[in-house]
Amino acid sequence: MSDDVMFGFGAMRLDLEDENNPSSINYDDVTEMIDYYMDQGFNYFDTSYAYHNGASEAALKIGLVERYPRESFKIADKIPTWALTSEEDNQKFVDIMLERLGTDFFDVLLIHNINESFLQIAENCNSFNYIKKMKEEGIAKKIGISYHDRADLLEEILEKYGDAIDVVQLQLNYLDWESKLTESRKNYEICEKYGKEVIVMEPIKGGTLYNLPDNIKEKFQDKGMTLVEAALRFAASHENVKVVLSGVGNLQQMKENCEVFKPFEPMSEEENKFVLSMANEIKELIAIDCSYCGYCLKECPAGIPIPDFFELYNSEKMYSLPSLHAIYGTTAAANAPASACTECESCMAICTQKLNIPDLLKDVVDCFE
Repeated sequence: MSDDVMFGFGAMRLDLEDENNPSSINYDDVTEMIDYYMDQGFNYFDTSYAYHNGASEAALKIGLVERYPRESFKIADKIPTWALTSEEDNQKFVDIMLERLGTDFFDVLLIHNINESFLQIAENCNSFNYIKKMKEEGIAKKIGISYHDRADLLEEILEKYGDAIDVVQLQLNYLDWESKLTESRKNYEICEKYGKEVIVMEPIKGGTLYNLPDNIKEKFQDKGMTLVEAALRFAASHENVKVVLSGVGNLQQMKENCEVFKPFEPMSEEENKFVLSMANEIKELIAIDCSYCGYCLKECPAGIPIPDFFELYNSEKMYSLPSLHAIYGTTAAANAPASACTECESCMAICTQKLNIPDLLKDVVDCFE
């Protein structure tokens, strides 16, 4: 790991005024987190056109861009690949992103959520040449992709578009390190092979590696580590990793995350082996391998709160609490039950974990309905 590894503020899970409205960001809370984060000496902010239905970028404008000198922080933003319909759309979305942020350049500009399906869209819309142009014109200092797919496809992309990719944003955590679906280790090694900087996303896998039973937590404590510390340190202890993002939702989470990087201590070989050995034990407890990113929500015509239901299902299989059934009933009444799924499969192309969501919703129905 390089000495300049940075803890990054992921602005995709911000505190909400209304939990049923992803745009209802609590700007006071976000501003408080930004101030604490900057005060700790960190300055890398990650957002996207899609996060919080565009309100994430607006929150950074209010809490960061309008309150701090532009040279004092870095912003990474992402073009919504799945929404592209023509080459001109690249510029259309970038113009919107810059306006929402209130800035005239990005420190990092990424093509969002590249996988086998969306790669075809990016190629049809000439997005790789577009981001190269943005770098040449100074609109983006670094360019690249956020990536969710197989390692062999990533290698094909880096062979073909290596000159348009400075950085690759990867899902990397100890639970997915040897995953046959997300291929964290293999993808990281491809980036290393091609000399690409890595930005880590989902180091705590959407909170999965924090919300673990007490007996698991105690095993980490016996090794002198909290669950959050173990996840962040594993992700950051790789040479090509330059930024480790965490989707921080409140000030307490921010404080805990910052603490791990002040100063950062790379994992020893013994600690690394322990954490990877624990991954096998944790996998046995997690029924649905969801990262709770929420990308599927916009794709569901029935309005099913898929990540919420998967989180409840995982919690039920792990803890089996009567209260979970009550929460399911309330959530289903306010939105739509899992049984409302029509099996249209529109959610599956955008799923970063490659889940068969309609089939898994049937398991949710069996459990809660």
